[in-house]
Amino acid sequence: QVQVVESGGGLVQPGGSLRLSCAAAGLTSSYYAMAWFRQAPGKDREFVAGMNWSGGNTNYADSVKGRFTISRDNAENTVFLQMNSLKADDTAVYYCAATSARTGMVFAAAPYYNIWGQGTQVTVSS
Repeated sequence: QVQVVESGGGLVQPGGSLRLSCAAAGLTSSYYAMAWFRQAPGKDREFVAGMNWSGGNTNYADSVKGRFTISRDNAENTVFLQMNSLKADDTAVYYCAATSARTGMVFAAAPYYNIWGQGTQVTVSS
């Protein structure tokens, strides 16, 4: 059974940085697309960043472009989200998602992903 577990959330001041990690276990192949989503209170879950199985292609929400960077270490089955210049609007529960897909495409729609973590809270506040 494939599982993903997020870590690295916490409280940070506006303008600060955090690095989220997503460790995957039970992968049956190397071909998994990975993504980060987030959900703020009272709002729908939204796409933040994604990466195809090889790491060659990435996609970002407009709201985080230039501030967030997604990366992966396939040897360790881990995906990272480096978040810089954090704003209060970035406050949310961040979820890691995965799906088996040998493609160069990066999908931003939540239904495309069938493996989800429990989420990690990120709070940006002074």
